Amino acid sequence: MLDVTKTRDAHVDERLRTDTMIWINTVRPDGRPHSAAVWFLWDGSKFFIFSMPNTQKVRNLRQNTNVVLALDDTKNGSDVIQVEGKAELPGNNSGVSATLPALVAKYGAMIKGMGSTPEAMAAEYSQAIRITPTKFLGPVE
Repeated sequence: MLDVTKTRDAHVDERLRTDTMIWINTVRPDGRPHSAAVWFLWDGSKFFIFSMPNTQKVRNLRQNTNVVLALDDTKNGSDVIQVEGKAELPGNNSGVSATLPALVAKYGAMIKGMGSTPEAMAAEYSQAIRITPTKFLGPVE
């Protein structure tokens, strides 16, 4: 959906690859919104987020797969990037875990700084969330 030959889309892609936190917004069964700041991986076509299995966001996604992602640094409102999408909850045998090499490359130093390892993080944050974007809302050129 992003055409990285276009200036705006290339900027959005770069932020999605380098920003360390994104807000995932889900909907509770009673219709109330829920937001959580999370680590994430953007591979150019899908987002990957890893969660503890019984969190509010995972419970919400079991009922409603619609999400909005929002980057946390908006430069005083001039660089807002939001992504609408559909989430999936792959099973533990899907081969998708928090030990993905690209995720370890992005967060390895932070994980080590917390006194942990990618394998320990993957065991604790064992529920993968895979999000397919349906719409990008980003800065206006």
